[in-house]
Amino acid sequence: MTVIRRLHTAWGLAVFSVLFVLFLPPLLIPILFPSQFRLIGVINRWWAKLMFTFSFLSYEINYRAPLDRHRNYVFCPNHFSYLDIPAMGLNPVNAIFVGKSDMEKVPLFGFMYRKLHITVNRENLRSRGNTMIASMKAIDEGKSLMIFPEGGMLTPNAPAMLSFKDGAFRTAIEKKIPVVPVTIPFNWIILPDPENRLHRGTVKVIFHEPIETTGLTLADADGLKEKVYAIIDQELRKQNKL
Repeated sequence: MTVIRRLHTAWGLAVFSVLFVLFLPPLLIPILFPSQFRLIGVINRWWAKLMFTFSFLSYEINYRAPLDRHRNYVFCPNHFSYLDIPAMGLNPVNAIFVGKSDMEKVPLFGFMYRKLHITVNRENLRSRGNTMIASMKAIDEGKSLMIFPEGGMLTPNAPAMLSFKDGAFRTAIEKKIPVVPVTIPFNWIILPDPENRLHRGTVKVIFHEPIETTGLTLADADGLKEKVYAIIDQELRKQNKL
């Protein structure tokens, strides 16, 4: 089984790389013409669907309530696996990532990521502040955001989450846009960290009902954060039969 998993992992990485090369030219359009940012979500969906299909991983998307593709949202998924990033590429709403600046170090991919998404060095106070400003500006431009509220792939005991950071919730409240809790229940089994070898399974993404922030103030950020945490945690326990 170890040999099969190594081969499967190598094949999955090759598929990801080939698709990146194929999709890089169309991704240059929103890089060169920022007003075409909606193409980022369209291309990400095609990339994710083709990657999972050719990597022999089935995928399933569940919606607990309709999502309006013309509205802005802040999407908050749990984060246990590197597979979570392409999984969120399945998002039906065109959105950009707010993610760790470490991604910028990946040759070529880092260039694309830095130009199309928002990066943050969580160890640097100034970087965190600039990320908040960039996130607010992105929303004003009509973009939705995907933010892993744990601050990275940090928990040692998946599927138990760590406590959430404040940024996603403060941003949503400031801009009066809904927060969408997102549960990704099985990626920690399919591509576990730090093993990082593919296992057979279904990539499942559950988009919960959006939580409106109209009428909330920054004093309500902790309550909103706790509500989102509870929704995802309950779903993780249910899906993993804990």
